[in-house]
Amino acid sequence: MFFEWYIALSLLVGLVVFQMMLGVPVAIAFMATNLICAYLFMGDTFAFYQVVDNSTSLITRFQLAPVPFFILMGSLFFYSGIAQRVFSTLDVLLGRIPGRLCFLTVGGGSLFSTLTGSSMANTAMLGSMMVPEMERRGYHWRMSLGPILGTGGLAMIIPPSTLGVLLATIAGLDVGRFLIAGILPGVVLALLYTAVIWGQVWWNPANAPQYEIEKVSTAEKFRAFMINIVPMGFVVFMVVGLILLGVATPTESAAFGVLSILVLMVAFRAFTYHAVQQALLSTVKIGGMVFFIILNSSIFSQLLAYSGASSGMLRFATSFDVSTVVVLLIMFVALICLGMFMDPVSMILITTPIFFPLATQLGINPLWFGLFVLICLEMSQTTPPFGLLLYVMLGVAPKGTTLRRVAIAAAPYLGCDAALIVLMYVFPSLVLYLPSLL
Repeated sequence: MFFEWYIALSLLVGLVVFQMMLGVPVAIAFMATNLICAYLFMGDTFAFYQVVDNSTSLITRFQLAPVPFFILMGSLFFYSGIAQRVFSTLDVLLGRIPGRLCFLTVGGGSLFSTLTGSSMANTAMLGSMMVPEMERRGYHWRMSLGPILGTGGLAMIIPPSTLGVLLATIAGLDVGRFLIAGILPGVVLALLYTAVIWGQVWWNPANAPQYEIEKVSTAEKFRAFMINIVPMGFVVFMVVGLILLGVATPTESAAFGVLSILVLMVAFRAFTYHAVQQALLSTVKIGGMVFFIILNSSIFSQLLAYSGASSGMLRFATSFDVSTVVVLLIMFVALICLGMFMDPVSMILITTPIFFPLATQLGINPLWFGLFVLICLEMSQTTPPFGLLLYVMLGVAPKGTTLRRVAIAAAPYLGCDAALIVLMYVFPSLVLYLPSLL
């Protein structure tokens, strides 16, 4: 059955959004939409067999293998207690720096991002560990909530990023190059967060009151650094370094990353049956959900192409005589608005088949555009009323904390994200330099 491209596009996207508004799980919403639209577009029950035949090949691609490995890495890091050791050591190293707990959040959260790849896990762990301590020390709520919300989202950008692998796979990008592209922007973003914290403490020192801490000798600091921090470099090298050196593919480096965490667990005497069991259970639950979503999103993309919705939308979008900056701004607003009501995975599934072909048509580098989308996704998770990271923070924040308070605390860090996008546009090499070395 033939449909005009705009009718086909409206049917596909509208059915998904409508089901989400009814509270249908994301994967089920996409699966139902795929079956309904396959029948409408192909006009025969043969369409169902076609969907089933395509399914196996869609989720057995080698490029998807890093996803469960990255999830397992983060789970092992958390359940083994190594994360707590890292934070305790960083706390000792910072000494009496004003606002030290905020800087600890950015430093530890950035390091944790390189070992987990999950922004929700990052935010939950930082919130549960740091907020009670900041509250006890008399930190203002802006200082206790804001840095955690900002740093929590770094896991979307700094490799290994589970969401980055998902986006690269669906968009057809080189996974290794895309992961590496996030390193420099991630570091710059962490520095911008640090500058915001410094400015807030300078403007009003009472926001982060000083308190007495136990003095630790330089020798003891050096020893703690060598024992608890330096080994983390081994994990980062196994994940990122092997890709940069061209020794391993992203899948192989992800497997080496899991091996390196296991080695550290043994070295720290943190290798327990309970930790491994919890990590494996978490990986199976999250990994199964992700792969089911990828399966349905891939079929969704095929239907967009088969119905002519993708090509029709491209012709329509490129028919206007507007600059690339205006198109990027429109995409930015669209992603932020979608993020107010959707989770990042759903946003990737809906927008990738539409935005990436349009970006390619406009001559935008796919790696640069992919990172642009990731940063927009990160920002959208801290925008009210339904930003997921806001609710994760509410779940671990003290009783009485309101959504409004959490959103206000996150605002300066959203400004940092926007500043990073501007820097990326002015200096594209910030994204493209490291991938060019591969």
